[in-house]
Amino acid sequence: MTGPAPLQLAVGPLTFDAVADGPPDGEPVLLLHGFPEGAYCWRRVTPALADAGLRTVAVDQRGYSPGARPAEPEAYRMELLVDDVLGVADALGWETFHLVGHDWGGAVAWHVAGRHPERLRTLNVVSTPHPVALADARAAGPTADGDDQAARGSYMDTFRADGAEDLFLADDRALLKLMLEGSGMDAESAEHCLARATDREALTGVLNWYRGADPGDADGVGPITPPTLYIWSTEDIALGRLAAESTADHVTGPYRFEVLEGISHWVPEAAPDAVAALLLGHLSPA
Repeated sequence: MTGPAPLQLAVGPLTFDAVADGPPDGEPVLLLHGFPEGAYCWRRVTPALADAGLRTVAVDQRGYSPGARPAEPEAYRMELLVDDVLGVADALGWETFHLVGHDWGGAVAWHVAGRHPERLRTLNVVSTPHPVALADARAAGPTADGDDQAARGSYMDTFRADGAEDLFLADDRALLKLMLEGSGMDAESAEHCLARATDREALTGVLNWYRGADPGDADGVGPITPPTLYIWSTEDIALGRLAAESTADHVTGPYRFEVLEGISHWVPEAAPDAVAALLLGHLSPA
């Protein structure tokens, strides 16, 4: 086994950067990152999967790969992000595959599973609840214990605003650094994210995920029928318990819900051993 290796995958006019690991003939696993990370967020998880004989490919998604960075917000509509996932899988020669997603990558993964269940062997989502569960939690207002999903997500208005790039670039990206470290990201991972956010074009690409989002997207998810593992952490600053626990109501196939106590939103970086163990149990059950 040779270890992680860079890939470039052509999908129509776009070229996606990716990192592959594990034997080429292993069970195929595609991993999707969240904001503002990139494939690097999986670096502490994929070695264990590769050692177990799985073929992992972690991809820098639209807006993160320099060769796949359209400037218009409408180019980040959910149906296009879903098409990217299927296109990457096609470029790899994977008719069916295991899908793993965190944060925004998790949102895309739910949509892939709902819209194209025939392509997935399993669905595995870290942090991000089912889109309908999340929308319902936002609309519900504060819970009895004071949790308020709408308040948790209020930062998105800043991300969508015109000129947000300048805000994040100001004072040597001080606001972005504060946001990452304040939400529990470790220093090494935060430094990597900051190093990728050094110019306006790069920031536009990642912020367009928020600008291109449509609240009505949740209506198009459909029933989730593939075997599903959902991992949520109790110290997630962005995604609360109500949506996490309500996710079960939107999965009709085999479902497993796992809670990691005391872990921040940045689960793949903060609890890689736990994530890898849960994934291995779901992808390759004994």
